[in-house]
Amino acid sequence: MKGEVKSQPLVGVRVLDFSTLLPGPLATLILAEAGAEVIKIERPGRGDEMRSYEPKFGTDSVNFAMLNRGKKSLAIDLKDVAAREALLPLLREADVVVEQFRPGVMDRLGLGYDALSAINPRVIYCAITGYGQTGPRAEVAAHDINYVAESGMLSLAAGEDGAPIVPPALIADIGGGTYPAVINILLALRSRDATGKGCKLDIAMGDNLFTFLYWAMGNGLAAGKWPKPGGDLVTGGSPRFFVYRTRDDKFIAAAPLEQKFWENFCDAIQLDKQYRDDAKDVTATKQAVAARLRAKTAAEWQAIFAGKDLCCCVVATMQEALEDPHFKARGLFNRKVAADGKTLIALPVPVADAFRSAKIEEGYPALGGHNNILK
Repeated sequence: MKGEVKSQPLVGVRVLDFSTLLPGPLATLILAEAGAEVIKIERPGRGDEMRSYEPKFGTDSVNFAMLNRGKKSLAIDLKDVAAREALLPLLREADVVVEQFRPGVMDRLGLGYDALSAINPRVIYCAITGYGQTGPRAEVAAHDINYVAESGMLSLAAGEDGAPIVPPALIADIGGGTYPAVINILLALRSRDATGKGCKLDIAMGDNLFTFLYWAMGNGLAAGKWPKPGGDLVTGGSPRFFVYRTRDDKFIAAAPLEQKFWENFCDAIQLDKQYRDDAKDVTATKQAVAARLRAKTAAEWQAIFAGKDLCCCVVATMQEALEDPHFKARGLFNRKVAADGKTLIALPVPVADAFRSAKIEEGYPALGGHNNILK
């Protein structure tokens, strides 16, 4: 049966999550959705800083609710020796530890990899940082946009005035932190199955951004053609990969890269034949396409494009995307996070339905709501 839950692959895996905010909590959410028991270790009184954000859903922020669905929470002071000792039984049995402090912080608390592996050789210790555990920037404070800037990625996204545009997604946190953490934790679990030994994972958000820049690195290293904003195939330099304005000031995302799609696109918008060979004059072709698309509304173009192979669509708002019949039909928004008798759409995560629980609604943990585990 489609969507049948056969076996959650991480049932029986215990994860102690010392991380806060986004990269680590999203990584452990993905593990929890695949069946792992995730126990958040939080500060007494305040907990994860994200609890205090706005807007609220239940007693805490909606961000916290979405990222921590189905987890447990322990509120303990890691600077208190007695509290750390109370945590020892869990540390001895933990399969995975996730932390997001600067390098050396967990070591000073007596909770670093060397200390934990001495009492639990099977532990998989995942440290997520911006710049990694070593290197000249290891201790430097930074956020997502800093990692994106220093990897060279930000320089490729520029507005009309040439200034880089703030990305609309936290690419480093999720693409450079969360996903590599999950991938390597799963690889480490598989390795432990064979060797019986755990390991330490050094996940550096800045490092992992270069994967996204494969084409830019290739162009520069192999051909000496270093990319520039607005000047390359996927940075706005081609009429075949561009965003165009419509008559009603909405936008069309056009990506007819392959020749067959380009020909279909040109036919659909009735582009003059003199502009169809875009290699002759890229700027002229782009201007001609822009003029054609500016002549009709987004709805008119949507109707014209319907049923045609041309890789074009209307740019949707976030609200429109949540109402999109395609995503709804795939069940993307079926799962819910619950609080105080209310529910909202749970954060979709890239875990196949076959590996997830049949339980659709789940809450998020109250701060210290599972401290009885320590007794």
